Amino acid sequence: MMAAIQAAEPGNQVLLLEKNEKLGKKLFITGKGRCNVTNDCDVETLLAHVVTNPKFLYSAFYGFSSQDMKQFLTKRGLRLKTERGNRVFPASDHSSDVIACLTKELSRRGVDVRLRQTVKELFLEEEGQEELFSVEEGSGRGTHPRAAGVRMADGAVYEADAVIVATGGLSYPSTGSDGDGYRFARETGHQVTECSPALAPFESPDAWCPMLQGLSLKNVNVTIYDGKKKLYEEFGEMLFTHFGVSGPAVLSGSSIVAKRLRTKPLTLSVDLKPALTREQLDRRILRDFECGKNRQFQNALHELYPSKLIPVMVERSKIPPEKRINGISREERERLVSLTKAFSLTISGLRDFKEAIITQGGISVKEVEPATMESKRVRGLYFAGEVLDLDALTGGYNLQIAWSTGYAAGGSAREVKRKEE
Repeated sequence: MMAAIQAAEPGNQVLLLEKNEKLGKKLFITGKGRCNVTNDCDVETLLAHVVTNPKFLYSAFYGFSSQDMKQFLTKRGLRLKTERGNRVFPASDHSSDVIACLTKELSRRGVDVRLRQTVKELFLEEEGQEELFSVEEGSGRGTHPRAAGVRMADGAVYEADAVIVATGGLSYPSTGSDGDGYRFARETGHQVTECSPALAPFESPDAWCPMLQGLSLKNVNVTIYDGKKKLYEEFGEMLFTHFGVSGPAVLSGSSIVAKRLRTKPLTLSVDLKPALTREQLDRRILRDFECGKNRQFQNALHELYPSKLIPVMVERSKIPPEKRINGISREERERLVSLTKAFSLTISGLRDFKEAIITQGGISVKEVEPATMESKRVRGLYFAGEVLDLDALTGGYNLQIAWSTGYAAGGSAREVKRKEE
């Protein structure tokens, strides 16, 4: 939608071909239906939160920043609000309002939107002998292909001076993201890097994990290790599930460690009381124990942990559940402190694309001009959004990648005019 809006200048005919029955189907479910539009930060902060190929986005982010996106929406009547972590949402908390704002702008600019349209392939035409765009092996001379339009599944052909591929990745395939864009890229000679789920929940083989299903922990510190090497750390909220763990503090970690996790299991450690040092936590436990010296251990932890967590803490502390508080040794108490500060579990893999917020991997950015999003292999062919090998952490950063690359692609494509015969 952003690419089409930017391409639609007076005199340009812009055709938006949408596979789904409505526009913005994936946008509708982002941010749990509230749509975390962007992050209210400067460009350097945006870049710092990009996991894959941040340098590629330098021009795109400076060309259309998160501040520009906020202004774009507010100028068109959409009220916004900023919440914790500088996350920007529509004031209404309805993602449908963002979609409506963009749809109205498409209409105002005269974009021809056609729904339930499946593109089968791109078609190219050959240009004469001229300088090739620089690719991995440098520039050269030869016949250079140019995007000439698309061929539809029903056989229809649409000719065009420029084609923008903004098909998304593989995540949430029910919204139409089924990898078409990668196929289009490969068929036109582009490299597509290995794709995997990102911002996805972790699976764990630990038998006690399902016992905690539904338990949400707030204000905890999550760290992921490969042996003793720290790979990721984040403060926030996490959720136990029947298969492992999820939640904001966990999801971002999946993007950081996904490649390593494909080769070996890793350890996720949770500091349940990050505001307390070990010494402070020990004193806190002692105070709680003083209030119930004759209680059994299993009945003396309700001030310290959520009820659902207590049986697991008791089991993993190796302190007999029926043991009286006044009989607990210093060594046993130290074990409880250690378990609280480093509640660990094994993570063995990620959930699949059906549960992943985004896709990691995609069309190689080495073959795309960073300022314009135009292919270096095929003139007049542009790529935007998740179909590219770009991904970021949670917090509105991935949508900003979509806005910025769509803005660059549309703005550049609108200048393309096929050479006169």
